[in-house]
Amino acid sequence: MLMLVNCSNCHTPLQLPPGATSVRCAICQAVTQVAGDPRTAPLAPPQPSFLQYTPSFNGYNNYYPPPSPYNHAPPGPPPQAYGRKKAVIIGISYKNTKSELKGCINDAKCMKHLLVSKFMFPESSIIMLTEEEIDPTRVPTKHNIRMAMFWLVQGCQPGDSLVFHYSGHGGQQRNYTGDELDGYDETLCPLDFEIQGSIVDNEVNATLVRPLPRGVKLHAIIDSCHSGTVLDLPYLCRMDRNGRYKWEDHRPRNGAWKGTGGGEAISFSGCDDDQTSADTNLLSKVTSTGVMTFAFIQAIERGQGTTYGSILTAMRSTIRKTDSDLGGGNATSLLSMILNGASAPSIGLTQEPQLSANEQFDVYAKPFSL
Repeated sequence: MLMLVNCSNCHTPLQLPPGATSVRCAICQAVTQVAGDPRTAPLAPPQPSFLQYTPSFNGYNNYYPPPSPYNHAPPGPPPQAYGRKKAVIIGISYKNTKSELKGCINDAKCMKHLLVSKFMFPESSIIMLTEEEIDPTRVPTKHNIRMAMFWLVQGCQPGDSLVFHYSGHGGQQRNYTGDELDGYDETLCPLDFEIQGSIVDNEVNATLVRPLPRGVKLHAIIDSCHSGTVLDLPYLCRMDRNGRYKWEDHRPRNGAWKGTGGGEAISFSGCDDDQTSADTNLLSKVTSTGVMTFAFIQAIERGQGTTYGSILTAMRSTIRKTDSDLGGGNATSLLSMILNGASAPSIGLTQEPQLSANEQFDVYAKPFSL
């Protein structure tokens, strides 16, 4: 049976495998030694800060990420990146459980097709994690997702384009460190989250965002509930229904650094932190995709992907609309339409996709590219 022990440095709850006498924290990299009852375990000496840098004009240009506790890559021969494009695509259906979703694996398939056909991502530089994968290291468990995230940013260099797509359940939990404005951490729910626990936004930020060096660009596309700030990025684009926007400052009041090491990180998410994202099985006869992934792909297919602002407004418009043709859809036809590059019907829902970034910019002027 797994036991919980608090990290000796940052106090994050960690799961101690059976028989283990130490555990490394994925957030701050500190190693906590455990002897006997973990509640009485001695504290390990503090480890160096996650941000290690030499003086520069902004203090973060010469960032050196710590070693990965997951050996830097999933087991087996890792995909080779060509053209400096890499992607991790995750779709979790939670099949045969009370948490089952209908559209997430198709989300992953559609996103892979979009990256390969529209943005020239080599298939060999894409890691797919779904329950349909035969390779056990490609099943979207908590451990495999962590390893895939580390692989995505490992060895990245100026000019690299990285994509992280997740379609599955998301959640919230109370935050006790003071680095969340609303008092809650956002989470991603792996296939085994009921046993192994969720992946907290602090870890997502530490793994995917903070290691990015100057010249590297990361795009995250997160189709889950409570996903507005799941990358813990410093700025959230608050847009009204008329397309007017302003950037909200989400930098933690406790001074914790949530930006990059000089690179660029931008996230499209399915909804605000206090909203839920719909799976299309909630709509009449349509069981093919999550609506956020569907709206994102449709914006690209319809030529509305010129800027970040145009994509966000197109996604929101698609989700707000109700198309009379929707009731006649089905899983096979909608998936086929997307995979064949055709426009698909709009969907009537109230969730509002969000845009967040490590830096503020003009969303209607900045070109979108992967």
